[in-house]
Amino acid sequence: MPLLYRAWVAVSALLLPFIARREVGKLRKAGLSVDRAHEKLGNASLRRPKGAPLIWFHSASVGESLSVLALITRMGVILPNAQFLMTSGTATSAALVGTRLPPRCVHQFAPLDAGGPLKRFLRHWKPDAAIFVESELWPQMLRRTHDSGAAMAMVNARLSEKSLGQWEKQPALARYLLEVFDLILTQNDAMAESMVAIGAPAARVARGVNLKSMAGPLPVDEDALYEARAALGHRPLWVASSTHKGEEEVVLAAHKALLETWPDLCLILAPRHPERGDDVAGLISAAGLDMTRRSAGDPPGAQVYLADTLGELGTWYGLSDLVFLGGSLLPIGGHNPFEVAQAGGITIAGPHVANFAETYAELHQTGAALEAGDADAIVAQMGRLLQDADARQTHRAAARAFADARTDQLDSIAHRLIKALRLADG
Repeated sequence: MPLLYRAWVAVSALLLPFIARREVGKLRKAGLSVDRAHEKLGNASLRRPKGAPLIWFHSASVGESLSVLALITRMGVILPNAQFLMTSGTATSAALVGTRLPPRCVHQFAPLDAGGPLKRFLRHWKPDAAIFVESELWPQMLRRTHDSGAAMAMVNARLSEKSLGQWEKQPALARYLLEVFDLILTQNDAMAESMVAIGAPAARVARGVNLKSMAGPLPVDEDALYEARAALGHRPLWVASSTHKGEEEVVLAAHKALLETWPDLCLILAPRHPERGDDVAGLISAAGLDMTRRSAGDPPGAQVYLADTLGELGTWYGLSDLVFLGGSLLPIGGHNPFEVAQAGGITIAGPHVANFAETYAELHQTGAALEAGDADAIVAQMGRLLQDADARQTHRAAARAFADARTDQLDSIAHRLIKALRLADG
């Protein structure tokens, strides 16, 4: 047992009262009940299903949580007697996942990485297998889960260059944590090599796929979709989704230019973080554009519709097949273009898409996605697609073909995990 691990155990025990107060407080402030907030302390708010094998999926972020829903669904079909537990860390992830949980799956907040919370969590849930998404390496969570006898896997494994450099400096600790996994599926070959380099057992590391490129379709509110279509009539429109600070100004400049040719064009602007709604509304006003706002209960109808609510992107994608996807004009890393493709839409994005580099490379090659790095380029791409119905149909067909091909890979990933984790079929 490496000295650093022993030190982490000691420090986490000392800091637990302070961290627990902070984390429970965050959930309470977000409107969660006391019972739900205390899941962070390992106190389950639900009973464990009796008799059935339980497969635990842990993810940290919203994107990671949503990325595994389709995989859980597929594994549930193959293993009809299995039950599934998903854990994540934030109130936002719980809210989004809670509306989309697959059959026989429940959500809990992940226990803090300390002895007491983890002991209570593992004693209650007794997972037969644990699958960790991406690479949030909480030392005690990994080692105590392994010691409980659960088979373990990591999927969608990805570490930043900074994280890899830090783990390279602590090879004993890295080996101690990574040896718990029966299977590590990385997003690409380069990451597979990096995981082996920092101590993962080479025989258990293999290239998988980016699960975010196989996520199920986003939910659509059919009532809201019907009402929006009725309000918009036959107006042309485009969507700018998951935009970040510094990107809305570019999008609004492009929209003003497009209005010169299409004066009734509507832009649905959905910022990545809806809590920025007031700031984005100020930018729209400063650009001299009129606006209606989703959070105020308004229907679309003005030059810009500010969609400053959470979990409704699927509905807006149902309105238009022309989507500018944010997080890509600035070095943020980009967001998931597969969600657009699954909705039958064409993705236009900036050049900064490192988080989905392989996905975008294939999308660009097949014509399912287009690049636009500034307002002029967005105007050129959107203008061409608004003008040329044949080109629009060609790009849409490429997007659908891409989505269909990725969905077919779920079976192989599910069977691979079932075999590695020694989970019986049927």
